[in-house]
Amino acid sequence: MQQKDSWLLPEGIDEILPEEANRLESLRRKILDSFACWGYELVIPPFIDYLDSLLTGSGHDLELQTFKLTDQISGKMLGVRADMTPQVARIDAHNINAEWPTRLCYVGTILHTKGDPLEKTRSPMQIGAELYGHAGKDSDVEVIRLMLEMLAMTGLLNVHLDLGHVGIYRALSKQAALTKNQEVELFDVLQRKARPELQELIAGLAIDEQLKAMFLKLPELNGGKEVLTKARAVLLTANGEVKRALADLEAIADQLTQHFPSLPISFDLAELRGYHYHTGVIFAAFVPSVGREIARGGRYDNIGAIFGRERPATGFSADLKVLSALGKTSYQKEALALIFAPYQDDAALYEKIRDLRAEGLAVVQQLPGQTGAARELGCTSILEQDHQNWVVRPLASME
Repeated sequence: MQQKDSWLLPEGIDEILPEEANRLESLRRKILDSFACWGYELVIPPFIDYLDSLLTGSGHDLELQTFKLTDQISGKMLGVRADMTPQVARIDAHNINAEWPTRLCYVGTILHTKGDPLEKTRSPMQIGAELYGHAGKDSDVEVIRLMLEMLAMTGLLNVHLDLGHVGIYRALSKQAALTKNQEVELFDVLQRKARPELQELIAGLAIDEQLKAMFLKLPELNGGKEVLTKARAVLLTANGEVKRALADLEAIADQLTQHFPSLPISFDLAELRGYHYHTGVIFAAFVPSVGREIARGGRYDNIGAIFGRERPATGFSADLKVLSALGKTSYQKEALALIFAPYQDDAALYEKIRDLRAEGLAVVQQLPGQTGAARELGCTSILEQDHQNWVVRPLASME
């Protein structure tokens, strides 16, 4: 017996109809072709994987977003991928195993147990690129440039770039000798920008007063490039790791400005997204019409250690479905030349249809007794017999 409302989908799970599917596929091909032009090779990780592999270095947040199931063959815990980056890192570390920099890209559906508060979807189509085997800031600049090229290709305007560095908070925590629990608690307060809680928490820590002042000032260190000058004054007594992080941020911003002179760049030294995962520079792209980042990434060195090989790594990802939706206004559907062929048992007709399709033209052949003719099917031309030959004629000429 058919279940009532059996056409309904689970909350946050969507299906893509022809027009949007064509737009999505067109954008996917353009982006992957662009990645290939930069030397990034496509890989296709599995949709289901061992849970330990999926959660490598990702922290608690990704674990909560991962659907889990038991493998009926091995008895081990499996997960449906909620992020493809750990899988791509495994491919670099274990399968490719090169000594030189490796550039990989990917695209595919991921699944989340809970939907994004803004987008509501639980099945994003993640697209991204990763660069392994280079620890310098130049590789960070490369992947940021590639991300910005991807967004430009989508047709998005007024893109804004936000830069941060999780190494600053890590270094300050280390300098203050915070316990793991203190570091996590302070991280949570900083992420929520809860200033009264931050003041109360810092006051209760048995650390140097100068370090207390630096932690309290972190949420204020956001804005344009002048923030870096302010940060150097505020973090004057911080250790060398903090100063190197500030120098890297400035150098990256300067290089990006050379490539994109009109790109607005801001800095937020208290932004710690992906803190449990990233190890250095982090970045995100925004547009005015969306209240969250539309692409994000950063450095996540040594993620491959669990797979037997430590490699520096940096990369970015985005939801292709979000990019496609945002780029709708710039997308122009190509006029598809669809040819209508009548139903007729004629060897010459079949051969003509094969020839047309071999040329890359779309031909739909009438079925016996079907409803709808050439115009109803959206055809622009029709195959007609002219003496012994079959020829294509525009439908407009038949009026």
